[in-house]
Amino acid sequence: NNWYCGLIYWTKRAKRFLDNRAPKLTENVKNAMIMKGGNTSMTVTQALKDIYALKKPSAVLYKKIPNHLYFVSYLQEFFSKKTDSSLFLFGSHNKKRPNNLIFGRLFDFHVLDMIELGIEKYNSLSDIKSSKCPEGTKPMLVFAGDAFDHENEHKCLKSLLTDFFRGPVVPSVRLAGLEHVLHFTALEGKIYMRSYRSLLKKSGCRTPRIELEEIGPSFDFILRRTHLASDDLYKTAHKQPKALKPKKKKNISHDTFGTKFGRLHMQKQDLAKLQTRKMKGLRKRRGPAAAAVVAGETSLKTTEVE
Repeated sequence: NNWYCGLIYWTKRAKRFLDNRAPKLTENVKNAMIMKGGNTSMTVTQALKDIYALKKPSAVLYKKIPNHLYFVSYLQEFFSKKTDSSLFLFGSHNKKRPNNLIFGRLFDFHVLDMIELGIEKYNSLSDIKSSKCPEGTKPMLVFAGDAFDHENEHKCLKSLLTDFFRGPVVPSVRLAGLEHVLHFTALEGKIYMRSYRSLLKKSGCRTPRIELEEIGPSFDFILRRTHLASDDLYKTAHKQPKALKPKKKKNISHDTFGTKFGRLHMQKQDLAKLQTRKMKGLRKRRGPAAAAVVAGETSLKTTEVE
């Protein structure tokens, strides 16, 4: 009996596990695999730990994976299926590419795209002495620089960083919950990443005054190699089920400012019967008063003619 009860328990537990991994209309929070290569420096090791601290709890930190093994196809599938992860960060260090970080995404358990960034300057969380944000805080992402809007590689990097750091999708956010800011700046071929904590100060009115306090980590990246997916693969990866597509409403449109406009279809109107504004002078008179007024107008006209 105990064996039979244990079998039923394991079956229900396995069913819940499989249901959680099954395809859904609304995806789960994207998990990330943060992996340390066989050859790394102290800078890369500490950088991976700090990024893991920003990404928790939707991240898994692997201590050590050989550099040449991870990008083998069967290992990609093994690690991503094991942790249900669609994002990865791989850190390595060698003479040709020192202090190297590779950000990437997976689609159908295979590499979709990845971008290689080199660390030129780095300040860790422990180097900046200030109070930190709680674990799991959803950050606000700010991208500054024309390159993020015009250059193809920077556009892909912006999309990748947004997927990596955006956190869970929530229907609404309270003002006090907006306390973590991640700022990315593209300037002169470099990417500057800064992390701030927003402080709400008294301003004398209902709207608080906001100050930013740097909490770390801070990076100065240089863009290295890129591996971008083809347009067809991107189109397949971005495909959404029909149930999620909003139904188009007839005769409703929006302008550039988000104002909603509606169009009404009416039958042809007879303008002769159109109701206009009523005035006292145009009101029809009835009874003896109306006859007296008419008689007075007639006598007035006769006098003018004479």
